[in-house]
Amino acid sequence: MERTQYTIFDMLNSDENDNIEDVNNSSDLVSVTLTDDDIKRFKYYNLKDYCKDIEALGIEKAWSLICNYVLKFGENKKSFLNVNNFGEMYEIGLAIIDKQQKKNSGQYYTPDDVARVMAEWFSQIQAENICDVACGTGKLILSYFDYIGEEKTKQVLNDSRLYLYDLDKVALHICKTSILLKYGIEYKEKIHDIYGDFLNKNLKLPKNCKVISNPPYAAMSSIPRSWRHTDVVEESKELYSAFMEKIIEESNCSVIITPYSFIGGKKFFSLRKLMNNYNGFIVSFDNVPGNIFCGRKHGVFNTNTSNSVRASITVVENNDTQKGFRLSPLIRFKNEEREKLLQSEFLKTFLSDKRQIVDKKHQLYSKCFKELQEVFDVWCKKSTSSIRKIICNNGKYKIYFPNTCRYFTVGAKRKLNRTGLLELKIEDKNIWEFIYCLVNSSFAYLWWRVYDGGITYPTGLLYDLPVFYDLLSEDDKMFFENICAKMVSVENNCIVTKLNAGAYQENIKFPKEYRDNINKRLLTILGFDNNISFDIIHSNKVFKGGLDEDE
Repeated sequence: MERTQYTIFDMLNSDENDNIEDVNNSSDLVSVTLTDDDIKRFKYYNLKDYCKDIEALGIEKAWSLICNYVLKFGENKKSFLNVNNFGEMYEIGLAIIDKQQKKNSGQYYTPDDVARVMAEWFSQIQAENICDVACGTGKLILSYFDYIGEEKTKQVLNDSRLYLYDLDKVALHICKTSILLKYGIEYKEKIHDIYGDFLNKNLKLPKNCKVISNPPYAAMSSIPRSWRHTDVVEESKELYSAFMEKIIEESNCSVIITPYSFIGGKKFFSLRKLMNNYNGFIVSFDNVPGNIFCGRKHGVFNTNTSNSVRASITVVENNDTQKGFRLSPLIRFKNEEREKLLQSEFLKTFLSDKRQIVDKKHQLYSKCFKELQEVFDVWCKKSTSSIRKIICNNGKYKIYFPNTCRYFTVGAKRKLNRTGLLELKIEDKNIWEFIYCLVNSSFAYLWWRVYDGGITYPTGLLYDLPVFYDLLSEDDKMFFENICAKMVSVENNCIVTKLNAGAYQENIKFPKEYRDNINKRLLTILGFDNNISFDIIHSNKVFKGGLDEDE
């Protein structure tokens, strides 16, 4: 576990906190004295005892006692009271006190395997000072120290080059205690543990630093006066993007895990413009079938939202001669593939060679499969129109397009019995036949995966789908007329239904051969070998190939 942000919500929603002007260079908790009874109790401490302490003493006093005890007498690595349990213990404690507050934490806790990957990438970027922003109980920084080893870690600590930041004093104190327990109490005065609001404009990162971070995720209802009111903050109104902006601007380099929404969300354009001045790479993960943020949750944390985020790890390398970021596609994996997938060097193999810079004309990052990057670029370049320019209010030929598209897109002449159904009206029959085939092809699905890939196909994104109808020969038009007629004739035989939100939703699942044949023709028209496979974008697996499609 890293940290909670329930105190951040309190801060954001409190006018009196607009005037925060400074931070404290200490995470010390309320002063407590260990009694003989405490010492005896902690020797055989268990979960039941811990829960009683949280309820009786409150979370700060309980943890002050625990930290004092382990620093004086050491942890018991074979029992409950050891550093490896501290993160989960703190999460349980928060769930207990949250029974009254009933607040959504808005927090996702970095699993061990993801923390290890981030630690490896963090070790590959260079700077003198080491910073963990929103460090919480220390999962990321402890993973990094484990990776670089005891000798290098002690050198960092001895040189007073470690900086820890958090708005949660208890979590910050646990983080520092865990480091001291593992590497030595003698470093207590050498660790910079900064308690306060990281976004306070008076707080500055040290010079020549690198940052590892899992910042808090929450929408902002108001912006405290103590923050810089930048375009990123005011346009996105998302806490994590504000953290990203400050980290990227004030550090030499960084490794940050956040939601992936900043890649394509329009309100994050100012953040992407800022990132034009830097360079690195971004790896993104889907949340179906497997999810990056997995693990046990407790109490108020045990909600579906804990597994709903599509995450990205952004590595800001800042090599002197380069600008822009390389991106991976939205990686979809099965849970049984997780261990093999989450390897730092293997994940880099997903990255496109293309470094992306945004501008007013091209405002979004694209998450394209590198195997299809050339096809995608040529398709966009050769297209002279879009669905938006073709549809019209009075068009007599209609295509019904379900806007849920987990593994494929589909268009139908038949109106489907479902919610989330977009209607495209087209006047010209030949163009209608081409668009019918295009939305049933892998091209339409690739467009969605590149620029969205979430839950639904946004109407505006579908309208922007590139169209190259003017490249068609008469033979091409005859091909699309024939295959369109065949598909329309079997629509009723290809209906599938799925129970969703208490209602059955109709969709159409055509035999894959139709999509493959359309793909081949579209590739030929664009000047490519028609044997190029799109299977990679439809699969829910990383390894061993194969498809496992579902709505």
